[in-house]
Amino acid sequence: MESEKMSLTEHLGDLRKRITISLTTLLIAFIAAFNYSEELFRAVMFPLKYSLSFSMKNPFINITPQEKLSQTTKLVFLAPAEAFWMSMKVSFVAALVLALPVIFHQFWKFISPGLLAREKKYVFPFVISATGLFIAGALFCFFMVLPFAMGFLLTYKLGDVLMPMLSVGQYVDFCLKFILAFGAVFELPIIIIFLTRMGIVTTKTLAKNRKYAVLVAFVLAAMLTPTPDIFNQTLMAIPIIILYEVGIFVSWVFVRKKTADAG
Repeated sequence: MESEKMSLTEHLGDLRKRITISLTTLLIAFIAAFNYSEELFRAVMFPLKYSLSFSMKNPFINITPQEKLSQTTKLVFLAPAEAFWMSMKVSFVAALVLALPVIFHQFWKFISPGLLAREKKYVFPFVISATGLFIAGALFCFFMVLPFAMGFLLTYKLGDVLMPMLSVGQYVDFCLKFILAFGAVFELPIIIIFLTRMGIVTTKTLAKNRKYAVLVAFVLAAMLTPTPDIFNQTLMAIPIIILYEVGIFVSWVFVRKKTADAG
């Protein structure tokens, strides 16, 4: 493999090159996204104002206003620069999503010297699937999990005594942390496929240890969710368990294909 021909200095130089390209792309994407920071900020308000509803008739998906939530919940900022920094954060996350294809491609370019020639051809499937899974996780969180979480948490035991009034910083941080966490969690099938292809684990071992995977899913959910309550942890743990099963199935398909090709 080519990695045996590269010295440590060359590896570090290549790593610096990949990081520089990724950061430069991220900076360009951030400048572009910041020009639309107001529109992005309005988009982040979606879980607070609307939710998705499903039906068996056309249209199958409807956007339903959360009237009770939007009437009772007001966003305020508690520091002079809080609103500005929230626009910066929203723009950064949008820039990160835009730069993901380049970042994943640079990651693949960095590890490619250690891959076999037949494995290097998977660069575009890897970049497309890794980017697609992250975006799928972010969208699932934004349109499904966050409206449900907001509708439950901000109306729980709501009455004359309690009235929600969120700071814009608390709301945006809550949403962005959830979105990034779900995006990262949705990469689980790729991680499982990578581990099985490297021979570190087998699909049989993964399937046999499902009960431990469930435990780990809730531990990860507790670490990744911005709030300590079991409600939000469950919202994340369930997709992790499903993605774990998806990763096992796809890895099993790859293993069968590899065995068939070898035979």
